[in-house]
Amino acid sequence: MDSTSFGKLYLIPNVVADDTQDVVIPQQVRNVLPGIQYFLAEDIRTARRFLSSLKLYSSIESLHFEVLDKDTDVRALPALFEPLLKGHNVGVLSESGCPGVADPGAVAVRYAHDHGIQVVPLVGPSSLLLALMASGLNGQRFAFHGYLPVEGKDAAKVIKDLERESRQKNQTQLFIETPYRNNSLLTLLVKNLADTTRLSVSVDLTGAGEQTITWPVKKWRTADVSFPKTPAVFLFLAI
Repeated sequence: MDSTSFGKLYLIPNVVADDTQDVVIPQQVRNVLPGIQYFLAEDIRTARRFLSSLKLYSSIESLHFEVLDKDTDVRALPALFEPLLKGHNVGVLSESGCPGVADPGAVAVRYAHDHGIQVVPLVGPSSLLLALMASGLNGQRFAFHGYLPVEGKDAAKVIKDLERESRQKNQTQLFIETPYRNNSLLTLLVKNLADTTRLSVSVDLTGAGEQTITWPVKKWRTADVSFPKTPAVFLFLAI
């Protein structure tokens, strides 16, 4: 089949804080979405709710959704891509932020590239980049490591190893955590990082409770800070 007859795979940004779609979802996304009737989503229920909140469709029920999440088998991708091969545009929607960044959408994007399907990323909020921007740490060289090990001893070893790498490479290290463990992770980082390492925490980015604090670890040790159970990004740079 001629690839020029294929649809395009659009990467649709989602909000990173509740009820912020009116201010963080740009007009470009709003212009593109009405031309998309097929979606791959981490969670269909929340994807429907998000699209409904934008008030761009006369009926959300007329849209087609399939699940694309961390458990999606690559063998399922040909069936998921059938609409694209028939000339329909398809949108990838993550639960939060930008598809393909700390997100299973990368699987679909890789498949699209392998089969000559055009991939179109759309502008929107990314908590990782927003936190990096707000941190004052090195934005020229950085790495995202996802979640640290849950076990304290394992986490401590990873923290020390990554701090060593940060010092050697002048590289900012980024992490995320399940919101209810925000303060546990903060305690682990403060306990295991050197006094001079700069530690930054961003919570509820773009939301009403948005806050970013960047201090040397020595100051964190004496500060009385507790973060709410909202999405957070943790960053550090060894000095």
